[in-house]
Amino acid sequence: MILPRRFASTFASTFASTFASSLCCAAFLAASPAMAAPVAAPDAKAAETGSAELARWQGSAGRVTILRDKWGIPHVFGKSDADAVFGMIYAQAEDDFNRVELNYINSMGRLAEVEGEKEIWRDLRMKLYIQPADMQAKFAASPAWLQGLMVAWADGLNFYLHTHPQVKPKLITRFEPWMALSFSEGSIGGDIESIELKDLEAFYGKKLQAKLADGRNLLDAEPRGSNGFAIAPKLTRAGHPLLMINPHTSFYFRPEIHMVSEEGLNAYGAVTWGQFFIYQGFNERAGWMHTSGGGDVIDEYLETVVERGGKFFYKYGNEERALRALPIALPYKTANGKLASRTVTAYFSHHGPVVRSENGKWVAVKMMDEPVKALTQSYSRTKARNYEAFYQAMQLRTNSSNNTVYADADGNIAYFHGNFIPKRDTRFDWSKPVDGSNPATEWQGLHDIKDTITLFNPASGYISNTNNWPFSASGANSPKRADYPDYMWSLPENARGIHAERVLRDAKDMTLDSLIAASYDSYLTAFEPLVPKLVQDYDALPADDPRKRALKDQVAALRAWNLRFAADSVPTALAVYWGQEMVAQAAPKARAAGLPSVDYITTSLSPQERLDALQRASDKLAKDFGTWQTPWGEINRFQRISGDVDQQYDDSKPSYPVAFTSAHWGSLASFGMVAKQKTKRIYGDRGNSFVAAVEFGPRLRAKSILAGGQSGNPASKHFADQAEMYSRGEFKDVLFYKEDILKQLEREYHPGQ
Repeated sequence: MILPRRFASTFASTFASTFASSLCCAAFLAASPAMAAPVAAPDAKAAETGSAELARWQGSAGRVTILRDKWGIPHVFGKSDADAVFGMIYAQAEDDFNRVELNYINSMGRLAEVEGEKEIWRDLRMKLYIQPADMQAKFAASPAWLQGLMVAWADGLNFYLHTHPQVKPKLITRFEPWMALSFSEGSIGGDIESIELKDLEAFYGKKLQAKLADGRNLLDAEPRGSNGFAIAPKLTRAGHPLLMINPHTSFYFRPEIHMVSEEGLNAYGAVTWGQFFIYQGFNERAGWMHTSGGGDVIDEYLETVVERGGKFFYKYGNEERALRALPIALPYKTANGKLASRTVTAYFSHHGPVVRSENGKWVAVKMMDEPVKALTQSYSRTKARNYEAFYQAMQLRTNSSNNTVYADADGNIAYFHGNFIPKRDTRFDWSKPVDGSNPATEWQGLHDIKDTITLFNPASGYISNTNNWPFSASGANSPKRADYPDYMWSLPENARGIHAERVLRDAKDMTLDSLIAASYDSYLTAFEPLVPKLVQDYDALPADDPRKRALKDQVAALRAWNLRFAADSVPTALAVYWGQEMVAQAAPKARAAGLPSVDYITTSLSPQERLDALQRASDKLAKDFGTWQTPWGEINRFQRISGDVDQQYDDSKPSYPVAFTSAHWGSLASFGMVAKQKTKRIYGDRGNSFVAAVEFGPRLRAKSILAGGQSGNPASKHFADQAEMYSRGEFKDVLFYKEDILKQLEREYHPGQ
């Protein structure tokens, strides 16, 4: 399987990819303990709250009622949309102000001010696109209704800090409305993370002593992404469409929330900490699920640069243009806790910022930069009550990093593979940097949605995406690859995509419960070709080969295995450890070949390599657990013992067995460990996080589960009250209607009370 685009080599090393950086752009999830102390900063002294401002906050609070149900989920009711925004961000701050603040520290390029000098290149990456003056100007030019929501957002956070003086922010002591534009799209990575930190450092500065956390050496990284399934009425028992919302994110990356106003807002789902729109969710008439891996939305341009008189120029057509030089200050916390700063002069062509050099050329990156439109689209889709309204929101074409799976109460199901897709000259290979001096490489506007890869009510009756290509999204009714340029898709088929097609193609009489069961189906498709090859390798060994005896029982266990995960399954544990050993050995070769690691080990390993990996896996299991015959559930665990962003794990402390595995092996329900493993057991920290199944009937029904619980405070009973259910794949009923919320009400209050 050959990958298109420049991301082939990145995807090829999914176990050894640049993964740590993917944890930071949407929410920096690798904060060190040093972040616990507040640091003096230019804005550390907040402006004194004036009486008029306080009165405005109190007026908003009086128009908002928060109902916390028995799971601690906040159901926020406001008079206006702005009131609902005020209340929902206040509720988020109650649940985990730390994560809210960290997202904006990072999105504004200020992480080094709390983390230290090692993060200045991450900050530079953000500041190449996010500058306060620019965001302030964009805020001023925003439509009045959107300004009102951003003001309400800032007011809600500031009112929270005003009423909680015991909370000490790390950096941001006052939130300004324009800051919402710095984080306007809620995906886990975001487009900007295609820019490698090591490249920025090499181009703009001398090497730091601290190694950048770019994640290149991680070997067991769970792929970021998600599953989205939509089922048409004809395949369901009640004749109602169904939607499966299954993000695979870092745990605790998004809480569950419900926001309602008297202006037509009634949205429920997952919100990325600090944002004021439901990112993946539903209202009473329509639902949407985003998966990553759409079309090619980022391009690199090779600029031919010359220097004259201390200034830099680049060739474009028959002319030369001056590179724009922008000094960017990068404050950082020193070892003694004080602030220092260094300034980098960044360079920009009309294509975008220069981020690295390649073969004597400077490389500029072009990507979407429309925060006002992006925020507008993100919010407006939550109020879309039918396909026409949802399509209208999609026409803003600023959802750049996602695909969208959709279903509504009218019985429609739909799919959008990407949304922001630039038009390009197909004579060029857009998987590689193109010649910036050639005007023919310019983007030619955006593709209309109708010209992109979409589906609407396919005859098969189902739609799926698992961060795979769109050409298997709906069985025989899937889009045809030959109909579209290669830059409209970016990732190949994967083991989850094959699995999803199998569980959906023969579906009928589906219900909420059977949809959940399908989404947790235990078959591991990636081992389907691997295990028979291993058995064949073993059977071909000469009788006197020492491996014949040493691996006899292991091969027998895998030979008899049904390729299904289970907590009490010994073959599951053996197969996963065997697979990890093969990937660890083959990852560099997979990168060089431009193949996903799992594809590479399936097609390119020798019998010797497969058998040796099985021996190493057996030895590791025996060393860590006393025997290779250890059930999977003894190894694969869910544990939440602190509210820290940087989670630590402890084999001596309580945890729950989890049957489902890493998505790499084809498990639709994903559970993988990204953090560096310091324990013998595997503790998942990425995969199924917020998951919801929705039925759009005359009265909406939904079920959901959240990794751990709603609160980030270990002292809260909602810190881990869903943990055991999560580990079993057991869902709770969503309380969507007010009368149902009141029956299971824990607390009713106004913000500030």
